[in-house]
Amino acid sequence: MKVSYSSVFDHTADRVWAVIRDFNSYPVWVASVTESHIEDSKAGDAVGAIRSFEEYGARIRQRLLAHSDLDRSYTYESCGTLGAITWYQGTARVIPIVDGNRAFLEWSVTFACPAHEQANCVKGLEEAMPQWFNSLRAVLGNGRKNAGAAGIASR
Repeated sequence: MKVSYSSVFDHTADRVWAVIRDFNSYPVWVASVTESHIEDSKAGDAVGAIRSFEEYGARIRQRLLAHSDLDRSYTYESCGTLGAITWYQGTARVIPIVDGNRAFLEWSVTFACPAHEQANCVKGLEEAMPQWFNSLRAVLGNGRKNAGAAGIASR
């Protein structure tokens, strides 16, 4: 299964990327994340780094698989289960929009879960992803929730 969410931000791609590029920056821009650290003192852009963070009282661990400042993107995977989700891989990428000097942010998560839980897992991600974007929008000072939202796609 795959769930994607995308939106246009009224900030440059470099500005959006500057906030999210560090794999350990979740507490800075995701309101529901209360604490995060990179294990083994690795850098927040080091491939192989494991991010351990707390969200809604749950400890979640993710491994950075790829990081590109040139492409303004990173890919990570789970280091354990997350509810019914047995494995997931997420990718975030920021694309410059020349017209208006804005940014297009796309986040996609591919995941595995038991067949009887797929609808619930998709729903959970479809609800969480806009919240992540709204938190980022607030940090960037946009002040408009869901402004320019392109929506969610599931398959």
